[in-house]
Amino acid sequence: MGYTLWAVLRRDPARPLTLSEDSAAPAVEHYEGVVAQLASEGVTVRGTYDVSALRADADIMLWLVGSEPEELQRGYRVLRRTDLLSSLLPTWNAMGVHRDAEFSSNHLPAYMRGKEPARWLTVYPFVRSYEWYILPEEERRSMLAQHGRQGSRFRSVLTNTVASFSLGDYEWILALEDEELVNLVDLMRDLRATEARRHVREEVPFFTGRRIEAGQIAEVLR
Repeated sequence: MGYTLWAVLRRDPARPLTLSEDSAAPAVEHYEGVVAQLASEGVTVRGTYDVSALRADADIMLWLVGSEPEELQRGYRVLRRTDLLSSLLPTWNAMGVHRDAEFSSNHLPAYMRGKEPARWLTVYPFVRSYEWYILPEEERRSMLAQHGRQGSRFRSVLTNTVASFSLGDYEWILALEDEELVNLVDLMRDLRATEARRHVREEVPFFTGRRIEAGQIAEVLR
């Protein structure tokens, strides 16, 4: 069972990051040490992402994966206490867990298939229409098959679809990864032209960012 957690953080105007380039080095080393320690305890930080400028309310996004939800909660708290992140405010959090996809029991998220994280990531939630789950099975199957064919042209995109029922305000969370940001833009645009689109009543907010190393976090937050 694969749980996953995304956490979006923003700068606090009342508590700006005061680390200089020189003084940031120990903070970076500590952050990297925390990430390594968490990995040894079963919590993997799949990525730290620069989401600044794409939205006014976000600067850094964390992506954690693991087998136990309480361990992801703990990992998030430990990361928030590091010198690099302790001054930040939370903007958005979402937890999900792998469950069999509708009509496709072998559809595993990329993070569970051993795929290396890509350079760019976009994450968003979605909620189906009230009618969706009581439509005839064949009708839903047909719409999802069309949706899958439409997206299959983008072979480089890594998909991570997880269930979020009762874990927050959403039914599903979708994270898409690619080396090129424009591929994510084009994929999302193309998927608008599917019948399944008629049965989505919520699919915001979007958070998109570039995967960065620990040594780049301070520059993003200055």
